[in-house]
Amino acid sequence: MAVNEGNTVSVEYVGRHEDGDVFDSSREDVAVEAEIAHPNREYEPLEFEVGAGEVVRGFDEAVVGMEEGEEKEITVPPEKGYGERSEENVVEYDREEFGESLGEEPEVGMHIHTEEAHGDIVEVEDDSVTVDFNHELAGETLVFEIEVVEVA
Repeated sequence: MAVNEGNTVSVEYVGRHEDGDVFDSSREDVAVEAEIAHPNREYEPLEFEVGAGEVVRGFDEAVVGMEEGEEKEITVPPEKGYGERSEENVVEYDREEFGESLGEEPEVGMHIHTEEAHGDIVEVEDDSVTVDFNHELAGETLVFEIEVVEVA
């Protein structure tokens, strides 16, 4: 059965940067080999409803028309992936106020969550803290190997 919008699909995937480095995979052996495996993650096929916006648009569009057992490689440009990087998503805060709301001293590399977004602290100065709320894959062209495991 061919995948159509509205179907729920299970897919195995490997996500790579354009240079070939793996950034994510549903396959544990690939994650281990790429040294990106997380010990608390369960590696299993990704399940999502096609067309529901549960995955990036380029990935969503790519599975339409595929059959169970079919494999293909796709390239997803930033506008169909995680978007372009935007300097508007890099925000500077007053360090004293930021530290109080954080509950600890801010450090470069800390991952923070707000009600609206999550980001990474990229700069800490005497009087300011800068947080980058861009997705870590924003601005990148991504390459995915996809295998449709099941169509429902």
